[in-house]
Amino acid sequence: MTDFAVDKVRDDLQICHFSEMVWAFFDFLRDRYPEMLAEIDEYIEHQNVAGQLQAFRQYYNPPQGEAFLATADGKPVGICLLKAREGSGELNRMFVHKKARGLGLGRLLAQSVIDEARRQGHETLFLGALYRHEEALALYESLGFKRYRDENELHGDNPRVIHMRMDLCEVTQ
Repeated sequence: MTDFAVDKVRDDLQICHFSEMVWAFFDFLRDRYPEMLAEIDEYIEHQNVAGQLQAFRQYYNPPQGEAFLATADGKPVGICLLKAREGSGELNRMFVHKKARGLGLGRLLAQSVIDEARRQGHETLFLGALYRHEEALALYESLGFKRYRDENELHGDNPRVIHMRMDLCEVTQ
């Protein structure tokens, strides 16, 4: 794979590819975290993932959010969301298919969300990740995210869920 891009999701084909990648993401989570199947299913239900995907533009296009789709050689290989969150933003559902890992697409997707959050005027960007996502956690920290604990967050009292935030008002170098 040599030719890759990250684009905002706008047309029906992109929405279809994005939706397929969302379910691939949850399949990946189920495989990697078999001890957390109940929490994963609870999250899917709590977030109304199926319903939101059916009404994609209402939930994942401005002003409610922004969806990014990564392609390699024209094929969908990664996704990431910027979701509105009470005056701030949330980086959500970042996933790169195993055949495209190591190309820097995760960094491109995350940076696309960070740049868009800044463009939209968000002061803070939040995210949640599972504890064995070492590669993702290292990426987030390298981008400037910091860990925090908040028991009021969904699964905030679960030590297997890592919450992170980035102050978007800080000057970056």
